[in-house]
Amino acid sequence: MADLTITAANVAIGGSDSQTKIVQVGEAVTHGEPLYRLSTDGKYYLGDADDAAKDDVSALALTAAALDGYALVLTGGPVSFGAILTVGEIYVLSDTPGGIKPEGDLGSGDYVTILGVASTTSLLTWKVTASGIAIP
Repeated sequence: MADLTITAANVAIGGSDSQTKIVQVGEAVTHGEPLYRLSTDGKYYLGDADDAAKDDVSALALTAAALDGYALVLTGGPVSFGAILTVGEIYVLSDTPGGIKPEGDLGSGDYVTILGVASTTSLLTWKVTASGIAIP
């Protein structure tokens, strides 16, 4: 299986218990991309499971933003991607920058960052666990 095909126009919070905030981004981002915060400048960048410095994801872009612009991001709770999910499936950070894939698609060298679990075929419960551990 490959990365989720996310429909940007359908990315939205999934309930009243979704937590959001506005952040500044250090590169162009689009709807549905996992982001990590770079401590040196405080800006958010695309997460990448192939890079230990980029796997500590904490947010999901709910809006698009240009370089040095501002985006609304999800920090916890349910979210819809406009993608078909498998109920109970664990979804993780992809080795494609800004991508999301099923846990079973992790490969050698990928850092394991759990993004959440699908609660329905359209909702992911966003609760990040960045393990810092790479698959041998």
